[in-house]
Amino acid sequence: MSTRSHTLVWLDHREAKVFHFDAEHHEEVRVRNSHAHQNLHHKANAGDSGHVAIDKEFLHRVVAELASAEAILIVGPGSAKTELNTYARQSRPAVAARIRAVQPIDHPSDGQLLAHGRKFFVADDRTRLQVPSSVVTPQPPA
Repeated sequence: MSTRSHTLVWLDHREAKVFHFDAEHHEEVRVRNSHAHQNLHHKANAGDSGHVAIDKEFLHRVVAELASAEAILIVGPGSAKTELNTYARQSRPAVAARIRAVQPIDHPSDGQLLAHGRKFFVADDRTRLQVPSSVVTPQPPA
């Protein structure tokens, strides 16, 4: 587990790539789904969505990897990213509170993912107050 301030997780239903990083360094951890890949063939007039549900144990291991993250960006293709976000909100609200955004991204290279994460967090950090509100004292009007 890393102590880097920002974390980007890219995932699909088979694996998650977790990048812990700051402005100068990064660490990558891969979490793989332990179940064999399943294909579900959707039949006409079927009442289901035609998609295999993501494995909860896989989501649990990904959320555990995010436990030390200060700020989290979740990206990926398909529905796995939103399923991870929902799972975190239901099972680990403290982790979910640090999720800054969930964005669709197809299959970029690891370098492209890291560049996207750094660009996102530069903008995100600018929008968030960097000093705790208890330290900021209001100035009287001039």
